Amino acid sequence: MSWVNKDTEIYCSFAKNAGNTGCQMMNSAFYYHKLNKIYKSFSVENIEEAIQAVKTLNIKGFAITMPYKKEVLEFVDDMEEEVRNIGAANTVINDDGYLRAYNTDFLAAKKYLKRHKDLLYTKDFYILGDGGYAAAVKTAILSYGVTPTTINRDNWTQLLEIKDSIVYNCTPVEDIKKQINNNNTFIDCIVTTKSGHELAKLQASHQYKLYTQLEFPF
Repeated sequence: MSWVNKDTEIYCSFAKNAGNTGCQMMNSAFYYHKLNKIYKSFSVENIEEAIQAVKTLNIKGFAITMPYKKEVLEFVDDMEEEVRNIGAANTVINDDGYLRAYNTDFLAAKKYLKRHKDLLYTKDFYILGDGGYAAAVKTAILSYGVTPTTINRDNWTQLLEIKDSIVYNCTPVEDIKKQINNNNTFIDCIVTTKSGHELAKLQASHQYKLYTQLEFPF
């Protein structure tokens, strides 16, 4: 198989500031399954223009990260019911110009939280942030019958008072763990942390199946 040729399918991600994690995971998985596909991350200032490029270049699917997870819904043709409930998406599939939105952040968070299910019913649950990723995590925790408390810019100082709870960071702010009491169970979405890397892999596994109909190999 030729690694890149005229028939190579393109997948990508759009963010304010592009990262490498998605490129590493997806291209490694494409190579593992010997698929004629490539993945590239892009930094973009305008998500509408990026989506126009998707249609022009026939990009088969793309991921969306902060801060475009809510705004992207203005430019798709259809969306999964979960996306409607969350109000944000992180994955879009392009079927000959017809764009359908999905939320694999929700699926990853739900699977990750299942590992802490025993704690969910004995501790308070706090979500840091109120963006598109936070909305996905909130929907995931609500599916277990637990109502979370949101900490955002308006009540950020409350963070210092939280004890013996579950704290889920859904913001790009690093080193928050240093600001909270160490008797809390802390889940961090930052990909360079242990929990963040695991969440990224879980999210990518769902995304990869949407892109290829195959199981993520890692």
